[in-house]
Amino acid sequence: MRQRSLIALTATLAAGALTLTACGSRDDKGDSDSGSGGTTVTIGIDAPLTGDLSALGLGIKNSVDLATKQANEKKYVDGVTFKIEALDDQAQPSSGQQNATKLVADKAVLGVVGPLNSSVAESMQKVFDDAKLVEVSPANTNPALTQGTDWNGGTKTRPYKSYFRTATTDAIQGPFAAQYVFNDSKKKKVFVIDDKKTYGAGLAATFTEEFKKLGGTVAGTQHIDPETKDFSAIATQVKSSGADVVYYGGEYPQAGPLSKQIKAAGAKIPVVGGDGIYSADFIKLAGATATGDLATSVGAPVEELPSAKEFVANYKAAGYKEAYEAYGGYSYDSAWAIIEAVKKVVDDNDGKLPDDARAKVTEAMQNVSFDGVTGKVSFDEYGDATNKQLTVYAVENGAWAPVKSGTYTG
Repeated sequence: MRQRSLIALTATLAAGALTLTACGSRDDKGDSDSGSGGTTVTIGIDAPLTGDLSALGLGIKNSVDLATKQANEKKYVDGVTFKIEALDDQAQPSSGQQNATKLVADKAVLGVVGPLNSSVAESMQKVFDDAKLVEVSPANTNPALTQGTDWNGGTKTRPYKSYFRTATTDAIQGPFAAQYVFNDSKKKKVFVIDDKKTYGAGLAATFTEEFKKLGGTVAGTQHIDPETKDFSAIATQVKSSGADVVYYGGEYPQAGPLSKQIKAAGAKIPVVGGDGIYSADFIKLAGATATGDLATSVGAPVEELPSAKEFVANYKAAGYKEAYEAYGGYSYDSAWAIIEAVKKVVDDNDGKLPDDARAKVTEAMQNVSFDGVTGKVSFDEYGDATNKQLTVYAVENGAWAPVKSGTYTG
């Protein structure tokens, strides 16, 4: 998602990082537990565990927790026990940066899962990179995070070699949505709205560019204040514009009320958004008139993937109170990517973590490749997921239902 999607625990949850805990001295090679003779590696998590986006954040946390428990049950990395440490960023860049600094300060931390929001990731990347601490986001979709600020100008440059993601980017998600809206839904006149944040504005821009290229017309554009829930003025503008569809770049806490108020203003047209609105909470907030609204999300529907059946069953059996949500599968795979990297480093060092474990884990991540919950998990030269599949969902009978899966053909 974003500033973020297939499948979305204890202590305070934060920036998915590998923390090593035990008695004795602590360094970046983990902690020896003299009682068991093993090493404890904690996978940390950074996500919004409280606030408007907590549904997504808690799904991320639970899914990472599940991955660590299963790795331990399988004794997947000989001599290593995995734990999690979860930190709450409240979807705020400043909190994310503080969490990153906290994780880096603990030399036992070897890797990070998170964050949810691209704007939060921007504040964390350099902190982690300076410490050679690997970070794998299950949800960030802003292209600049991996390809540099001039990614759309013909010059792609990877800013940080320690940053990876299992979700695809808005360079694909926005155009994919535009193609569906124009070609499949036959909507030709769009009103574009965004929340001015990194994820929302970037997604709206890539959608708009493709929609116009296809021959569509932009009836109007507007920005909202994500701190408010009164969108009546914009809803009136949408009605007056004659648009037959609205595209919203942002997240579900604002998208739900926005959709409801647009319909109340008399514009009986669908609201379309990205993975940031793909949550059951969007439907709760939008109400009965949300029927027909659309959202794109990364990957294929988890429930329909043979590779995800075990995850879904195990998640249910674990008894988590919260749903895995949009990023559960990607969070599980992000954690497992770190586990795979740790295993590689341990195997290459005679069954022990080396003194420079952080740097070695980051290096190993580039070549990680395995069959995960969301499909094949591997990374390209920018640290982006090689899995580029996306799905369009529609609100039907009070729930999200998949209507089309595929990849963007630009």
